[in-house]
Amino acid sequence: MARRGLAQIGDVQGRRVLVRVDLNVPIDEHGAVGDDTRIRAALPTIQQLRAGGARVILMSHLGRPKGERNPKFSLAPVAGRLSELLGAPVAFADDCVGTTAAAAVAELADGDVLLLENLRYHAAEEANDAAFAAQLAELADLYVNDAFGAAHRAHASTEGVALLLPAHAGLLMDREVSVLTSLLEAPEHPFVAIVGGVKVADKIAVLEKLVEVADTVLIGGAMAFTFVVAEGGEVGASLHEDAEGQAIALRAKAKAAETGCELLLPSDVIAADSFSADASTQITPADEVPAGWMGLDVGPETVALYAERIRSARTVLWNGPMGAFEMAPFAEGTRAVAQAVAECAGTTVVGGGDSVAAITQFGYADRVTHVSTGGGASLELLEGRVLPGVAAIPEVQ
Repeated sequence: MARRGLAQIGDVQGRRVLVRVDLNVPIDEHGAVGDDTRIRAALPTIQQLRAGGARVILMSHLGRPKGERNPKFSLAPVAGRLSELLGAPVAFADDCVGTTAAAAVAELADGDVLLLENLRYHAAEEANDAAFAAQLAELADLYVNDAFGAAHRAHASTEGVALLLPAHAGLLMDREVSVLTSLLEAPEHPFVAIVGGVKVADKIAVLEKLVEVADTVLIGGAMAFTFVVAEGGEVGASLHEDAEGQAIALRAKAKAAETGCELLLPSDVIAADSFSADASTQITPADEVPAGWMGLDVGPETVALYAERIRSARTVLWNGPMGAFEMAPFAEGTRAVAQAVAECAGTTVVGGGDSVAAITQFGYADRVTHVSTGGGASLELLEGRVLPGVAAIPEVQ
């Protein structure tokens, strides 16, 4: 059943609305926002509340200040960038609770926006401390959670406050949950999942879920070598996991065989004699990488096969790159996958930080159905886990 969203929030004119957003963005050495993707993702909910005359109070974390005030992790630069994107002033409070925050809230007029300082300056945030949640709740009349990227954390701002105020899902949260849940419950077939990255162990739960619902799972990145080693192949100096990881890989293959899911591994790779952009390279079979060499990208034969499967799908989920795409000589596999996903006529969903970075870098982000803002949260939802930040929002009656 759907969670209560902005459609059920009612009249917000003059009401104080506390909105948990995910503004955990990179700040460069000059104090400027390096990537404003997450800020932009929060705009629709903020704009809708402002249009309704709400007094919008935003809260977020940034980095890991470990419960202490640290200027390096201040949200002040984010307030500036948010103001530019909104085309309206964004006030900033030097704390998220206490007299400083209360005074800033008291100065808000209808339609105004205030950003509170980093929640994680207080250790009580991650501890989901009841007293801290109550302090946050005192600032507002209503609560909206639009921070899908933090929904898998049971923190004061994601779960505690939701139990103290009338709680609703924001537009981003609602879309993320709806899109990702539909992949598991009612995907159009053929459904192709692309899973890359480094460790099989990190993604075994989602792999085991995907082989139950997908028609084809394409494996890429360093995790492919764990599968290859587990099956007796030679991978040279390629990154791979130990016996435990290999056992997990074999278990995933066995599960795929049981469910009738086609689990494909790279047939060829681009191997290099060092982890460097100017390394010597050669194309080798994925299970015959020479000693001292390492596979850093999928090869052209694999690219052709994977791209064909992706383009002919009706549903695509992509999580994890095909190789070390940050270095030009090893970017082609990931770029080709990004292009194939963009050219697929079906529903296409990209999740996970590296995949999102890749599809953005290659210029295809605006050609996919949905780009997920939540790395860990999206994986946990796809695994079938209950996310505390979602569960705390009441269902629509």
